[in-house]
Amino acid sequence: MVSASTGVPARIRPSAGPAEYPALVAIWRRAVDATHDFLSAADRDEIEARLASDYFPAVTLSVAERDGRPVGFSGVLDGTLEMLFVDAAERGGGIGTALLDHAIRDQGIVRVDVNEQNGSAAGFYLSRGFEVVGRSATDEAGRPYPLLHLGLARPSLHR
Repeated sequence: MVSASTGVPARIRPSAGPAEYPALVAIWRRAVDATHDFLSAADRDEIEARLASDYFPAVTLSVAERDGRPVGFSGVLDGTLEMLFVDAAERGGGIGTALLDHAIRDQGIVRVDVNEQNGSAAGFYLSRGFEVVGRSATDEAGRPYPLLHLGLARPSLHR
């Protein structure tokens, strides 16, 4: 995948582990600041504080990098895409698509939950073969952020 901002290809690789968590947290923060205006500041700070200690170690992390610098990442657990974030400066450059394609093709994901208030993310997944299979009134922590549960329509066609 080539970055729209520089024309330099992005590479998807496994995470280097805890040593690069600070860079991934920074990407998360910039992405969330740009796309998650529905989150309260307190919830945003609480989630951010738990990324490196709780969330990252629980998933298989893949990192998109350009020029040796992380520009996005995804996390997969048991066939579910648990997280996908692209640095705000790289949005629209194909990084998210590259990470999603990798997760489908190489990690076998068939499910993803997306915040209902994040219309751009929901549209991203729906336009790439996912369909709504359910809805929860709150997020997984019981916060007032409804989730759309998406499933990959006909997963065999995407591999």
